[in-house]
Amino acid sequence: MGADATLWRAARWCGKGGGRRRIIAAGRGAELLRPATSSGRATFLELFFDLAFVVALTRVSQRFADVGDDTGWVLLGGVGRTLLLFLALWLIWSHTAWITSRYEPEQPIIQAVVVGTMFAGLIMAVTLPRAMEERALPFVAAYLMVMVVRPLVIAAALRGHPRRLVPFRLAVWASVSAPLWLAGALGPDRLRLPLWAVALAVDYLAWGLGWPLPWLGASKVSHWRIAGTHLADRYQQVVLIALGESILIIGVVFSGADYSAERAAAFAVAFATSALLWRIYFYRAGLLLSDALARAAMPGRLGTASERTHLLIVLSVLVTAVGYELVIDDPYGPAQPSWLLFVVGGPVLFLVARIRLEYEIFGRLSWSRVIGLVVLVLFTPLLARWAPMVGLSVVASLLAVVALLDAMRSRGRPLEVPSSPVGRATSGDPDAEA
Repeated sequence: MGADATLWRAARWCGKGGGRRRIIAAGRGAELLRPATSSGRATFLELFFDLAFVVALTRVSQRFADVGDDTGWVLLGGVGRTLLLFLALWLIWSHTAWITSRYEPEQPIIQAVVVGTMFAGLIMAVTLPRAMEERALPFVAAYLMVMVVRPLVIAAALRGHPRRLVPFRLAVWASVSAPLWLAGALGPDRLRLPLWAVALAVDYLAWGLGWPLPWLGASKVSHWRIAGTHLADRYQQVVLIALGESILIIGVVFSGADYSAERAAAFAVAFATSALLWRIYFYRAGLLLSDALARAAMPGRLGTASERTHLLIVLSVLVTAVGYELVIDDPYGPAQPSWLLFVVGGPVLFLVARIRLEYEIFGRLSWSRVIGLVVLVLFTPLLARWAPMVGLSVVASLLAVVALLDAMRSRGRPLEVPSSPVGRATSGDPDAEA
């Protein structure tokens, strides 16, 4: 049982010997909590906040594209560094989505927190292209401002409310990893990647464990009481942002290159691929994510699983978009196996994540996606010998088959009701936190 849940019940107890004082203490800061009547839709402030992450995802794609022509360990090193920076950005975005699903975003203090996070995210975005080089310190300073200062502000705003212990835990754990982030930024360049990798691992591990502290216990996110439909809305929006980034890349690359029929064909196939990714994501499972979270007995548990799935989906769309850039720039250039990491690797990761999402919403495997994934993996060795345009065309064709099988399977059938096995409560579950 979470310590916060225990404190919440203790605060509601109204027996003799100070019960009234406990009720008053529990009420302090309670105005920050999301009421049951709060809208499940994202606010305009949150959509404004997302603009900073449009810039951030653009910079992530740029870093991935910069290593697109590398090979061997140089390629893997470049991808690893960019992946680390993306995961740091995702942690900031995801924490903010959970905050606005847990607290009332119309409250001035929450709005100030979101705007401050947006500014820090924008700093991270503009420093990201050189964050592993000379701009390491401002990147880390912005990251730590969010991870350490933001939870302290929320804890102070909650005052005597028992839920204040949750942001307090987060700030303590962020303070543990902060020296590693700073050492990586200020120390020798060769130590930056390993130090930051350990620091990021600590931050993600703390999140997974519920930021446990001595005497206070843990506060696992899977047991939080949240506005599930709002969280689903935020996940759907970030997928659209990533797809929008892919469309932006398609347009910018094609408009900046010398026109030719080959590039025009690559432009059209790239657009079709993004449209298919949109169709496959939102078809049934992606569309019913809000309904699934609204019906879940444990929406925090389903939201936690869905957060990891959407991390993979957003990453897969960004990686695929880098493949678009490489193909449009030189559709029939020499075959480079390293390009398959983007042209094929992105769609493979997308199908894996989409299979996972299908299980989270309906408790079943998506056989059309499993078949598409297996065929794409089997084709990969052959695609390494062909021009990039051939690889992208094969990917688009397989995604089209997956979308067609989906349409054929559901023709004439009513929209399904979500039956998530992930969001079910079991007899061994601790009580959900307030």
